[in-house]
Amino acid sequence: MFALMDVTKTYDSRRGAVHALQGASLVIEKSSFVTVTGPSGSGKTTLLLTLGGLIRPSSGQVLFNGSDLGRLDERSLAQYRNRHVGFVLQSFNLIPYLSALENVMVPMSLGSPAAQKGDHAGRARARLDRLGLADRLDHLPRELSVGQQQRVAIARALSNDPEVILADEPTGNLDPLLAAEIMDILRDLNEREGRTVVVVTHSPEAAKVGRQRIRLEAGGRAVAEPNGALEVD
Repeated sequence: MFALMDVTKTYDSRRGAVHALQGASLVIEKSSFVTVTGPSGSGKTTLLLTLGGLIRPSSGQVLFNGSDLGRLDERSLAQYRNRHVGFVLQSFNLIPYLSALENVMVPMSLGSPAAQKGDHAGRARARLDRLGLADRLDHLPRELSVGQQQRVAIARALSNDPEVILADEPTGNLDPLLAAEIMDILRDLNEREGRTVVVVTHSPEAAKVGRQRIRLEAGGRAVAEPNGALEVD
């Protein structure tokens, strides 16, 4: 599904060039569950956002089903994100003045006409019900627990039925019990529904859930964990 070939990402700063990724090459197969670990500043989030088409590499290629994301224009990248990728973030990024139902409907409205709003509501209800939130549809984010907010964020990521879920520290704000619950949900999306899941995490327990694992070293070099079946240089 994904192939990264000698990908680098360099940022300019007052102190000189910062190498967030440095020659990362790897393959992520369809329907795999991948966890990415590494020290702070090793480029984990940069790698995830590059897969999601939110960051363009400085050099190298990022292929999705054979298409080079780096060659797509901004409109095509937006369509790629809306149709193929669901994002789950540590900070949830829920819109505070929208209900759980309305938050889940937001990505749907970006990809289809407003006339389909009734269909959007039905699909959003189904996503929230799937995650045990059928009785929280009209609640604002501040009226939900942190675990419920993260489940709303996952439901939103599933809004347009994406093939890929990219999760950046999805358990970072949760206690161990809730963290295990969220990882179980992501594993279920992978094993039962065949979605490709990539999780960036600092948590050793969360990392164990991945059937394939990679670790980014300081300077953005990728190395394979012993159990990983990833092709990594």
